[in-house]
Amino acid sequence: MLTITALVIAALLIFSLMGATGFFWQRYPLKSRFTNVAGLAAGSPVRVAGMQVGSVTEVEFAGEEVDVIFEVNREHRSRITDQSTAYLGSVSLLGTNAVDITPSVAGTPIPDWGYVPQGRGKGQLADIAAQATEGVEEVTKLLKDARAGKGSAGKLLTDDRLFTELRQFVGTANDVTEAIKLGRGTIGRLVNDRKTADALDASLQNLQEMTRSINAGEGSLGRLMKDEAFAQSLTGATSSLKDLTARLNRGEGTAGKLMTDASLFNRLNAVTEKLDDLVTKLNTGEGTMGQLLKDKQLYENMNKTVGEFQSLLAEIKKDPKKYLSVKVSIW
Repeated sequence: MLTITALVIAALLIFSLMGATGFFWQRYPLKSRFTNVAGLAAGSPVRVAGMQVGSVTEVEFAGEEVDVIFEVNREHRSRITDQSTAYLGSVSLLGTNAVDITPSVAGTPIPDWGYVPQGRGKGQLADIAAQATEGVEEVTKLLKDARAGKGSAGKLLTDDRLFTELRQFVGTANDVTEAIKLGRGTIGRLVNDRKTADALDASLQNLQEMTRSINAGEGSLGRLMKDEAFAQSLTGATSSLKDLTARLNRGEGTAGKLMTDASLFNRLNAVTEKLDDLVTKLNTGEGTMGQLLKDKQLYENMNKTVGEFQSLLAEIKKDPKKYLSVKVSIW
């Protein structure tokens, strides 16, 4: 009787222990290959969508990688397909590892001893630790560079001149901000003075109105943009100016010859020099004309003589016999 009772208790214990994975005839073997199993060992749980469905039976090398052999309850065969992936998960914060499999009923079930494709889980403790380590290394490198004076932060920490300039810049920025708050300068008035803001707004509205007028074809500029005939007239004027410039460059016409004929230019230059010399002599009082321009007494005498001559002509016209006598004699 005691033997039967012991056997029943043992059977119940075995059944309770094997409840998640089933008896050996209820399980089928699968494999997965990893580059690093992070301490995974036989007996580690195998989970599908977080639920334990089997356990690891063996871990062995396969070249430079590691094959993990595990058994899974057959009732989950339809959930483990060629669309599923296996990755290393963690059972607890203490570092106990497990094989986690993503379920996928859309694919083809993997046969016995088949490989479940390797995947990568999200938020694994190993990944978090690796990222934390990388972060610490980056911070350490930044601190070393800063202490060595590398980069902007390093120069700021080690270069007194740069630090002083930065303080001056901050002080200047504070002064500018304070001036703006007090309404000083254009920006300060714009921020604090309503009239200035209204004037700027009116200017912007005028600019918008001018833009609208141009787009509507109003005014000369608007006609230039919208009126085809006006644009053609301007194009014709431009063409005429271009033709005139070409003729000048070819030496056609008086202006063209003056631009291209060196001898004509030299003659004109010589005439100009002579005229300049003549004007200089007149200004200095040389010659009759120069004295006439400069000598006031000579000018007055000549003016007086001309006046007397005009008076004489007038008297002769009034009584020519008085001044003219004609004597005729015959030999």
